[in-house]
Amino acid sequence: MKNTSPRRTMRSREGAEIAPRKSMGQNFLVDESISKWIADQIQPDDAPLVVEIGPGMGALTEHLVGRPKKLVLIEKDYQLAPELQRRFEGREDVEVIAQDATRIDLRPWFRHGPFKLVGNLPYSVGGEILKHWLTPPSPVGCAVFMLQKEVCQRLGAKLGDDGYGALSLLVQKDWDVEMLRIVPPEVFNPRPKVDSAVIRLTPRDPASLPVFDRVLFDRLVRMGFSQRRKQLKNLLPEPPRSWQELVEALSVAASVRAEELSLEQWVQIARWYENRTEADAGQKASEVFDVVNERNEVIGQETRGEVHKRKLLHRAVHIFVINSRGKIYLQQRSHLKDVSPLKWDSSAAGHLDAGETYAASAIRELNEEIGIEVTATELAAEIPAGDNTDHEFVELRLAKHDGPIRYLPEEIATGEWFMPEDIDAWVEARPQDFAKGFVTCWKAWRSQALH
Repeated sequence: MKNTSPRRTMRSREGAEIAPRKSMGQNFLVDESISKWIADQIQPDDAPLVVEIGPGMGALTEHLVGRPKKLVLIEKDYQLAPELQRRFEGREDVEVIAQDATRIDLRPWFRHGPFKLVGNLPYSVGGEILKHWLTPPSPVGCAVFMLQKEVCQRLGAKLGDDGYGALSLLVQKDWDVEMLRIVPPEVFNPRPKVDSAVIRLTPRDPASLPVFDRVLFDRLVRMGFSQRRKQLKNLLPEPPRSWQELVEALSVAASVRAEELSLEQWVQIARWYENRTEADAGQKASEVFDVVNERNEVIGQETRGEVHKRKLLHRAVHIFVINSRGKIYLQQRSHLKDVSPLKWDSSAAGHLDAGETYAASAIRELNEEIGIEVTATELAAEIPAGDNTDHEFVELRLAKHDGPIRYLPEEIATGEWFMPEDIDAWVEARPQDFAKGFVTCWKAWRSQALH
C-alpha cells in the first residue's frame, strides 16, 4: 500500500514507539468515531466469539473488548503482537494469537460455531485473507472488513456495474456482499493514496441458487473473464450439444461476453456443462428400502417417504474415509436432503437398497457421493437402531484414500479433511452441527480407538 505522507511513529498504550511498516502495508486507523462505527457493524454484543484480524494499534479492538464473550486478536507483526499480549494480560475473554492470518489452520475453529470476523485489512494481503477465511467450508458466520474501495466495489458489483467481473462472481456464489461505507484517507496514519470502504459479508442462502459443480463454475468463470474483450464462445470449451443451444437457453446473443451475464446465468452455464437440464428435485421419496424388525431381520419393503414418515426400522451404512496423514473427510449435507439438511456427516452415508448388503452399499455410496472407487471396506462397528440413529441399523465401515474428492452437489454442499482430535472437540462443543447418526458412529469408533 503506497503512502502520500511520510511514515510517522505512534505511541502504544504501553508507551512503545511503533512505526507503520510499509512492507506489511500497515496504515493505522486513527479516527475514533469511525473505529467505533466499524466495530458496531459486526454486532459484537454478547456474541460467543469475535475474531479481529490485524488489530495493529488496537483502534477497533478498543471498541470490541468486553462486548463479545470471547475476543480473539490475530496479529502477525512481531512488534505489535507482544504489545497486545501485555495490554490484555490477565483477561480471560481476550486472546492474542501471534500468527499470519493467511496461514492459520481454520479446521479447529469449527467447534466455535459460525463466528464473527472483523478487520482493517492491509491492501497488500487483503485478497489472500478473504480467500483463506471465506472459501467454503468456512467457520465464519459474518465478516466486516475495511479494504481498498475499488476492491470492495468489485466484491459487491452486480451485472452492469463497472467493477463487475470474475471476483464478483467467485465471491457472490457463496456470500452476500453489502457495501456499508466509504472511508477517506485522512483517517489513517500514514495516509493511503486512495479511499477505503467497509463491506459486510454474510453466507448466501444455498437454496437461492440451483446446485452446481463449484470447481467447474470457478474454472469456467476464470476462463470467461481471462480476455474480457473476446466473445465468450472463443474462451470456453465446446459445450455439450452446441453453443447455439446454450445461448438460446440463456436467452442471450451468440456474441455474448463474460461481463454481460449474471451470476444466475453463469450458474446455468456450469450446469449446462454438467448436462444438468432438469430442476433440482432432491431425494426421491419413491426409493424402496428394506424394512427390518428389532433383530435387524428383513420383514418387507417400503418407500423412503413412508420409512421416514412412519419411523420404520431400516438399514444404513456410514463410511469414514481416512488418508495417510490420519485425517478424516467429513461432508456437509446438501440443503436438498430430506433428513438433516446442511448438517455435517460421515465421509459418505446412505440407506441400503432393497436386497443390498452393507458391504456393497458402502462401495456404492463412496462412488456415488464422493467419487471414490474401492473394492472393499473394513467393518469398524455395528450400531443398533434407535432415535440416535434415526431408526437405522448402522454398519460403520472404513476406507483408505489419498486422492481427490469429487462430490455430487445434490448430495453434499461442501467437505473437508479434519484431524480426529478436532472432530472430538467439535462434537463435544456443538453436537447440533452434525447429523445424529454421525455423532453416534463417531463416538462408537472413538471409544474403540481410545481404548
